[in-house]
Amino acid sequence: MQAHVTGSRARVALMALEAADWSTAASRVLVLARVDHEEPYWAADAAKHLITAGITVEITPRLQEAIDEEWTWANYPMPWCTRSEIREISNQAQKIHDDIRNGQLLIHAHAHDGHTTVAVGTYLHPGGKSVYLHGEDHLRQVADTFDSPARALLAFEKAHAAEMRPGPAPLTDTERAAIEARSVFDVTTAKPEPSRPKPETVPVYLADAGDHDALLDTFLDTHGEFEKWRTWSDETTHAIHESQTLRIERVHEAPAHETAWTVAAYETPVSDRMWHLTATGATPAPVLQNLLIHLADGDGWDTVISAPVDEKTVTAATQPLPDAGWKHTVDGRWIRWTSPDGHAGVHFDAFAAQHPNQNLATWTIWAGSSPDQGRPTWLITASPHAPSSLLTGLAEALAQETGTRQLQQGREHGARLTASALAAPTVAAGRPASPSR
Repeated sequence: MQAHVTGSRARVALMALEAADWSTAASRVLVLARVDHEEPYWAADAAKHLITAGITVEITPRLQEAIDEEWTWANYPMPWCTRSEIREISNQAQKIHDDIRNGQLLIHAHAHDGHTTVAVGTYLHPGGKSVYLHGEDHLRQVADTFDSPARALLAFEKAHAAEMRPGPAPLTDTERAAIEARSVFDVTTAKPEPSRPKPETVPVYLADAGDHDALLDTFLDTHGEFEKWRTWSDETTHAIHESQTLRIERVHEAPAHETAWTVAAYETPVSDRMWHLTATGATPAPVLQNLLIHLADGDGWDTVISAPVDEKTVTAATQPLPDAGWKHTVDGRWIRWTSPDGHAGVHFDAFAAQHPNQNLATWTIWAGSSPDQGRPTWLITASPHAPSSLLTGLAEALAQETGTRQLQQGREHGARLTASALAAPTVAAGRPASPSR
């Protein structure tokens, strides 16, 4: 089976498939090849997990036909087992095969007992047992365990002295076919990825979100004064300035409309925070890059808490907007600036500015729909004492800078995965020569 991974969430899909023992065959192409010939079942299982994670999955008709097909092993040696029990047994055999292939299970010796192959080996992880293996391919099982390799080899030699040979047994035809499928990729059999139009140049507020994780990694690589910290779950990264007074939090898998970035500044490492800013997961990369550049510019996050947020401060922070033709309106407590095309805006809440202790967003920057009319495409909020210079930098970016946007059908889905059967007969068939239907 092949999996072709595309879209902005491709990294998540690739990691999920690799964890499910799919092997990388080419850029964003993975292959599933098993000795138990259950590729369609496990491909369908992988698809279910990806869909649950919010990733779009396309299954080709050929694969869907194989998934729906009912079949059993001909002359299966345990006819009393149900289909699900047979699949469980063969999956255990697959795990033994994978452990040997990945070097986690070292085979000391093998033999032929007159009916099938037997072997003895030891798991190399701490506390790993030595095992006596019986059978080949989808029928290989752990028949016995031992506390030490010496005891295992002694028992194996006692039972198979005449036939005992060092090392693992020669590969079976099925094992060779699986290896070939993982190492040889015929691109002529793959469904071609739809051609993408060239990205168009758009105002920066309409640009694609890009790769936020790569943006943070680049920032940390080039600014040694920030130290990277990961949470225990690896879902969040913190970048903390050496002074301990500026902290950046990045939530890696946050949905597009939820907070993915939080910036907080403090007067001292143990004081209450002076100001904070948040950005959602779909915020364009150029906008975030502008923000990070400002934060790295000396003590550009510093501010004076006692300084009033007055008309002069607001005018200075937003001057680039009216200079670029943005519409300026005042509506009660709200002062608004809207882009000429109406697709972006900046809101200032005068009431929130005068009540900083109520934790209300004073500044709101948006694109798409206005927050009071629906869910914006992306959103940035800032507290009353956010530095005027930082806000001016964001206003200049919104008013003057451009970015790129990749137009493609279904771009909101995040990722597109296509699974198909391999062309190689040894894997496409993937079954015994004559299974019973």
